[in-house]
Amino acid sequence: MIVLSFSDYFSFEIVWERIPELIKKIPITLELAGLAFLVSLFVGLLIAVARYKKIKVLNPIATGFLSIVRGTPMLIQLYVAYYGIPAILRIFNSWGADINVNLIPKIVYAFISLGLYQSAFTSETIRAALESVDKGEIEAAYAMGMTYGQILKRIIIPEALENALPGIDNSIIGLVKGTSLASTCGIIEITYQNQILAGRDYRYLEGYVALAVIYWVITVILERIFKLVEKRTKIPESPADINASKDKAKRGQKAPVLVNIERQRHGYINHKKLA
Repeated sequence: MIVLSFSDYFSFEIVWERIPELIKKIPITLELAGLAFLVSLFVGLLIAVARYKKIKVLNPIATGFLSIVRGTPMLIQLYVAYYGIPAILRIFNSWGADINVNLIPKIVYAFISLGLYQSAFTSETIRAALESVDKGEIEAAYAMGMTYGQILKRIIIPEALENALPGIDNSIIGLVKGTSLASTCGIIEITYQNQILAGRDYRYLEGYVALAVIYWVITVILERIFKLVEKRTKIPESPADINASKDKAKRGQKAPVLVNIERQRHGYINHKKLA
């Protein structure tokens, strides 16, 4: 009778040996997530504005897009982009265009698909942030003689940015983890790299544990960065907080970048209350 030890099923040594090999592909993972985030932010902003302003032509289109994207799995959308975009480009070639589909990197299909998928959720974050801006503050700003551009710069964008940041942060983290599906398109990021390495010794479990550790560390680092950004852009809630931030700035300490904007905003609110 053959007696198997724990190391025959799982080895921590292999996990630690696998991590350095997987780390080499982190730049590709981060590049893919970064490009996808830019796509999601741009498309999500357009959709959010169309729904926030209730533009007659664009609002129904945006609503239909959200329904389709949120109602289908990300993996299916990756396959549609991977096979669909080249098919569309070949149709354009039949009409006279000269596009070499074979020269388009696979990562292009992946970040477009991931970006469009995430844009559906980013748009709702941005739209909710825009709707959270107090209409009374905007009216008070108009009463002070401010133009819409000034209101947008000093009131709407700062408040909406503060409210949208947590959701946007989650979107970035979700994209980083979602890049693991890009391996289905043949992109050699850390997940695909693990499959290649595990195919040599068939130690898949250790490889996936190493992947989990890497993704977790990346997520923790991103969360730390996002907390610093949120703290940096947080708008003081009371005049006392504003004065405290002002004192910090005088002492050479970093104060929130939106203190001056918030100080003006409190002036508009107090003016409205006095009126």
